Amino acid sequence: MLTGPFLDRNWMGQNPNYSSSDIIMLGLPFDGTVSYRSGSRFAPEQIRLASWGLEEYSPIFDRELSDVNFHDAGDLEFPLGNTNKTLEQIENNVKDIYKDGKRVFGIGGEHLVTFPEIKAISEFYKDLAIVHFDAHTDLREEYLGEEMSHSAVIRHCSKIVGPENIKQIGIRSGMKEEWEFMEKNNTLCHKYSDLDCIKGKNIFITVDLDCLDTSIVPGTGTPEVGGMSFNELVDWFKYLKNFNIIGADVVELAPDYDTSGASTAVATKVIRELLMIM
Repeated sequence: MLTGPFLDRNWMGQNPNYSSSDIIMLGLPFDGTVSYRSGSRFAPEQIRLASWGLEEYSPIFDRELSDVNFHDAGDLEFPLGNTNKTLEQIENNVKDIYKDGKRVFGIGGEHLVTFPEIKAISEFYKDLAIVHFDAHTDLREEYLGEEMSHSAVIRHCSKIVGPENIKQIGIRSGMKEEWEFMEKNNTLCHKYSDLDCIKGKNIFITVDLDCLDTSIVPGTGTPEVGGMSFNELVDWFKYLKNFNIIGADVVELAPDYDTSGASTAVATKVIRELLMIM
């Protein structure tokens, strides 16, 4: 009999027992509607491998990953070329997580995966709000005639939670009508206190990694210069740590565009720090 030890391909520091965990990490390797550079479907696996380069302790939040009590369920397997069935699979699996009294932490994949997560969660939580970190507005009604697009994900989510319950941080690119939507509905945040109006609500945090500057994360599908630093992103997390966070995801890493592996390492640390505030 082999005695090992053997390499673990789950996220570092996870609770191997689903039943006793509080948060379920769910890999969502889908990039079927990407409008520029595909490849984010490879992110969940690469992020898991890179996680072993981190420590389990966050000096920023003075917590260990064991304090978070999360279970890595692995990647869902999607039918290639079938967006609607993929979204249905995500929604059904996220529903199962919340039926079991747990919370989801999704790892994409492209940003459209957030939509079925929100659809599922909205059946379990009222007064739901979304804090959206991104370079792009993602507020289109459709892209090239396709409604189900990562370019439209936050617009679709706003129809579930209400546009007044969307707060967007780091946005620096979008169509004129999308900026008009943000202005009309006061979604764009410039300072921490802009989030205070949703503090009593149930918060889902979605982080598109292109909110970070391209000098930090070049490995993404739609890089956009002029973004925030890692420390600026974490400062927002610090402000959010006392909010009632009922779910989160981190999306849009396309690891193969950064052969140094640095983008993947940054993504992994973003995930660790976001887990610490849940």
